[in-house]
Amino acid sequence: MLDSSHITYFPEMDQGSEEWLAARCGMLTASEVKLIMTATGKVADNEKTRAHVWELAAQRISGVVEPTYIGDEMLRGHEEELLARMAYDKHVAPTQTVGFVVNSKLGFSIGCSPDWLVGTDGMGEAKSRRQKFQVQTIVENVLTETCPDDFKLQVQTALWVTERKWMDFCSYSNGLHMAVIRILPDAEWQSTFEAAATAFEAKVQQAVATYRGALESGARLIPTERRIIQEMF
Repeated sequence: MLDSSHITYFPEMDQGSEEWLAARCGMLTASEVKLIMTATGKVADNEKTRAHVWELAAQRISGVVEPTYIGDEMLRGHEEELLARMAYDKHVAPTQTVGFVVNSKLGFSIGCSPDWLVGTDGMGEAKSRRQKFQVQTIVENVLTETCPDDFKLQVQTALWVTERKWMDFCSYSNGLHMAVIRILPDAEWQSTFEAAATAFEAKVQQAVATYRGALESGARLIPTERRIIQEMF
């Protein structure tokens, strides 16, 4: 059984599905931590941070995650990330599928969507990279076993959410060697993350409470009916 008292796994959930979107609605997730922390691990308080407060508050109020544009590069990335998992499964270790993981030990939920799990201690994250970044990663990060700066926030958050002992970060670029880098939890970083996430959650809750207070105030707020998503975008 993977679940603990404050960690819940959703192994049957398909990433990107309606069920997956509903599970993460209004929740801070690993892929969005870059909006509340800086690349150097400091707590952020900027325009992007404030915009994400409104985004999650709106999701909690409406119960809807609005769709985002999926371009050709993102589609290629999904395909190459699948190839990365197949290579890992063949050359490194057997993998397990998981759709979503939620940790609620701070009194509110934070989620992540690992690309795969490995046994009871490990997990994996694959990234599709342009060849120039792949060469840079192999030169700068492989021998030092460090995570490329662009992904450290997501990787450390996923380790925090799952409380796993390690993550194999897999950098994949078609035609070049795939880099597999073992990343361990950074206790100092995770402590700062907890402070940042707690402060951010308080702002989201305050925004939701103020919105609901406005509804009860007698202000001129007229209810509308949500149209079918395809009609809106």
